[in-house]
Amino acid sequence: MHPDRSRREVVLNRAARELPPGPPRPLSWAPVALHQRLPGYAVTPLREVPALARACGVGRVFVKDESARLGLPSFKMLGASWATYRAVAARLAARLGGPVDGLDRLDQPRPWTSLGELGERLRPLGPLTLVAATDGNHGRAVARMAALLGYGAEIYLPAGTASARIAAIEGEGAQVAVVGGTYDDAVATAIAAATVDERRLLIQDTAQSPDKQVPAWVVEGYATVFLEVDQQVAELDAAPGVVLIPVGVGALAATAVRHWRRPELDAARRPRLVGVEPLRAACVLRSIEAGRLVAVPGPHDSIMAGLNCGTPSPVAWPYLRGGLDAVVAVADERARQAMRDLAALGMVAGETGAAALAGLAELAGAGAGADEATRRALGLGPDASVLLLCTEGATDPDAYQRIVAGKTKAKAKAETETETETRS
Repeated sequence: MHPDRSRREVVLNRAARELPPGPPRPLSWAPVALHQRLPGYAVTPLREVPALARACGVGRVFVKDESARLGLPSFKMLGASWATYRAVAARLAARLGGPVDGLDRLDQPRPWTSLGELGERLRPLGPLTLVAATDGNHGRAVARMAALLGYGAEIYLPAGTASARIAAIEGEGAQVAVVGGTYDDAVATAIAAATVDERRLLIQDTAQSPDKQVPAWVVEGYATVFLEVDQQVAELDAAPGVVLIPVGVGALAATAVRHWRRPELDAARRPRLVGVEPLRAACVLRSIEAGRLVAVPGPHDSIMAGLNCGTPSPVAWPYLRGGLDAVVAVADERARQAMRDLAALGMVAGETGAAALAGLAELAGAGAGADEATRRALGLGPDASVLLLCTEGATDPDAYQRIVAGKTKAKAKAETETETETRS
């Protein structure tokens, strides 16, 4: 049975800051050193949007725009590339019986300078196939990284995945299989497929148990987003007081917690962290409510496809439980409106990418789940500085055009009717 509008849509995490959010380690710059070596690396923009601040009743709104990252329309390449790099380096070390010179310390003087040179160092591994489950963006990123390293890719997707997302993954040279069932079913299928032989290597952003290393490397890889944000907000004198983060299995939110809950960061500079999920896949919200990992049964059919996950990652969960201040679940129409609002301001955000703005709109007062006490608890007043993470662009271009252009036509018709009434 799906959650409906009668259920609570905003949950404050009473355990936040009471429980340790995980190992108190600062984010490493090593993933940044890898990302800077990949084709097309550039710092993604941080945009201040006064119109959104006025509409949501806060002081300032900033959007970290991840709609184009390393040649793909999503931030996911950051985690997929770092996890792949660490996984193949670890496999090579195991095969050779010890650490491989020049592959471990990327934050030190460059051990290799090109992907061709990296490929030569990895040659003893022979051919590999990278395996992953995805609802779109992670799988495409794994496929892209496989192509860059000269490997094959085998990607599993849940039923109902948009044809445009399937075609995009196939366009990276991957073999694609659609699994009957949910994203969680696709994950189970990918895990099983990766055990067939040693030439397959699972690059997954969630895990069946908390001790899986690859999902932890995915979390590390997302550090680039937040290290860039630090530099950008310093230049703008705009440290955020509230950060809204789209949440699927929770890897990106876990990285945010690691970054802004590190012990050396002064308490006054620690923003409130709010996860945003679809109403029909609010697994983190239900887990926060219960105080333990909770699986939300499918089908998970929100248009926010990147967030259609039924179970939080066990690797991410300790961070989410101890570090998120709240989780808000939003209806699909909220996401559609957020897409239109961002498009009107010149920003292209897909359904998942617009989720953070949808969450802010829900908290701003129009949603049944938000109230003044909740807003006060989260510091969402007229002086608040809010950071939104826009995590993807138009990954399904046809759907994007239908949603954004459809509203434009309706708005034009309404304006025409208003003008006619005024003239009459």
